[in-house]
Amino acid sequence: MTRDDIIGGAAKDGGAMRIAMIGPFGLAPKGTMRVRALPLARELAARGHAVRVIMPPWHTPQEPARIWEEAGVSLQYIPLGPRIPLLSYAVIALRLVRAALAWQPDAIHCFKPKAYSGLAGWIIWHLQRLGAYRGRLVIDEDDWEGPGGWNDLEPYPWWLQAAFAWQERWGLRHCDALTVASRALQSLTWSLGVSPDRVHYMPNGAHLLPQGEGERIRQQYGLGAHPVVLLYTRFFEYDVARAVHVFQRVREQVPAARLLVVGKALFEADDARFDQLVRDAHLEQAVVRAGWVPMSELPANFAAADVAIYPFDDTLVNRTKCAVKLVDLLAAGMPVVADAVGQNAEYIVHRETGLLVPSGDSEAMAQAVAQLLEDADLRAALGNAARQRMAREFTWDRLAEVAIDAYVKASA
Repeated sequence: MTRDDIIGGAAKDGGAMRIAMIGPFGLAPKGTMRVRALPLARELAARGHAVRVIMPPWHTPQEPARIWEEAGVSLQYIPLGPRIPLLSYAVIALRLVRAALAWQPDAIHCFKPKAYSGLAGWIIWHLQRLGAYRGRLVIDEDDWEGPGGWNDLEPYPWWLQAAFAWQERWGLRHCDALTVASRALQSLTWSLGVSPDRVHYMPNGAHLLPQGEGERIRQQYGLGAHPVVLLYTRFFEYDVARAVHVFQRVREQVPAARLLVVGKALFEADDARFDQLVRDAHLEQAVVRAGWVPMSELPANFAAADVAIYPFDDTLVNRTKCAVKLVDLLAAGMPVVADAVGQNAEYIVHRETGLLVPSGDSEAMAQAVAQLLEDADLRAALGNAARQRMAREFTWDRLAEVAIDAYVKASA
């Protein structure tokens, strides 16, 4: 079967693919399966392929084991089993593998080479060697998990850190093809000895949100006609003190500016520290905390702002990640000032679809924000260009071709 046979829907001679996607957790609260695997699955289903997304609802254990359908995609939550650490780890991975093989897939796409999906990938690879599974094994990497990555952010015990680091390196080397979310991940996998023709660059795609009612949000938060800077964040990508400092410097140039903070910190201590720094700077009356906002309300919150900032420290985690929040902002047509780190510089063309500043340069970021607050024409031009570029180059309809290419080349 060639790529021309597969692309665009049902394959010639009735050969449309059956694809099983395995996740390490469910659709919430973490985003990988909801904002990466599921949109990809929908596009593949729209092309005539049969797709099932199989997950353990680890963070929402109240969810029952079930199979349901959304937009032509079959989704399955497996039962979690015993809450005995090592036993549950093995049981959940085996249930993921059994459910995937029962789907009789031509390709199994494991999202994240760690935890349950990583162990499932390990089992499937060995089943391939035994001849018990003759399909393709594809691994997806959307973050760096090991040393310098999420192992340094999450409070994992040392033995679990070691296990995740080993799983990641093993999984990236033992598969038929890889999809990676960033250029930095692409380089890291090459450095592990993975052949470049097995590595497929597939960044996160844009979901083009409708125009929101910004005036409603302005009235709700008493923002009136003030210039509004948006910080759409979970805080962990940078020191929260920097966000406060940037806004202080903006206020020195545009005293009427207000800061609208949308999002909840990944780590609770960051929320408390940010609030304390705002009080220390006597900015309480100029900062609005909207907290977590449902997807349906994001367009209105975005539309209430004039400019968005996207601070991003130059770390391995940030260089390798592919920020969905930045994608959301650009796809909504927001003029964004971001640190020039990793995928930020892939999504933003400086002075064409947004403004990039050196990472950690608070003065440059504040100056760029002030410039945009005072230039409505430039804001509109950057925002419109950002939305158009996201719709042209970073939709899942376009990125699904990358996954198809990975499945086809994996079978070569």
